[in-house]
Amino acid sequence: MERPETRELEYFVAVAEELHFGRAAERLGIAQPPLSRAIGRLERRMGVQLLTRTSRRVRLTAAGAVFLAESRKALTAVDVAVSRAQRSGRSHRLVVAARQGTGSGLLARVVRAYRRLPGAAEVRVVFSRDQVGLLRNGAADIALMCGHVRRDGLEFSELAETPTVALLPLDHSLAAKPAVSVADVVQDELFRPLWPEDAPAIALDEIIEKVAMGELIVTVGASATDRIGSAVVAVPVVDAPPTQVVLTWGKDIPAATRDAFVRTAESVAAGMWAPQPKGPSWVAPPSTTSSKPVM
Repeated sequence: MERPETRELEYFVAVAEELHFGRAAERLGIAQPPLSRAIGRLERRMGVQLLTRTSRRVRLTAAGAVFLAESRKALTAVDVAVSRAQRSGRSHRLVVAARQGTGSGLLARVVRAYRRLPGAAEVRVVFSRDQVGLLRNGAADIALMCGHVRRDGLEFSELAETPTVALLPLDHSLAAKPAVSVADVVQDELFRPLWPEDAPAIALDEIIEKVAMGELIVTVGASATDRIGSAVVAVPVVDAPPTQVVLTWGKDIPAATRDAFVRTAESVAAGMWAPQPKGPSWVAPPSTTSSKPVM
């Protein structure tokens, strides 16, 4: 069988998702009759019916449902191939992904220090809640990440560890305690996990506002206390693992560019973080004078 063209896959996916030839044609920017003919030719070449059509509705057949899933994968693979080829061809450009409000103080210092290096690549920073997704599809080269994140198939360098604290409303029953346990926090009805592995997190500033309004409590890295203001209290969580700050990257980035940026980040982070005391004796730094990076 003649292999379907990428254009035909795009046509089929549009129809299969819209389940309406008119809407699919509008989405694709083409007329409806050529779209209908293209789908018909695709079905004849494949020798299988992908869609059932009546005057009132379009439905996927069992074969069409399978082909939709595989077509999406194929189109994603094409996009990734293009991104990676473009990235390989622009060895003097580095795209760094970060979540807005997470590690921005550190990231700014790293980028400035890296740009001063002889032969440094052009750096572009993109803010996203899905840094791993950007790495996997080739839209970013390196990501600055914070928290306990899954990094399967990616390489990483741990830049620092910071104690974990609970952010609590000022009038919360735990707010006056010198320290709390994980059990104290997670059994509270307001507790929400901040960085679940399978979903992007909301922005830190929005989280802090919700804590201040008494709508939730969360656990974060200690340097996030630089942003909490007077309506939120940070209490050390004595038995929680420390929060990690890491640089993560895929395997396609040119080694020389990657290594120079990673070494710069490691050096800058080492200069910004002094060893942190652990347990109840930890005290949050002043919100306006701390030199720690925002997490």
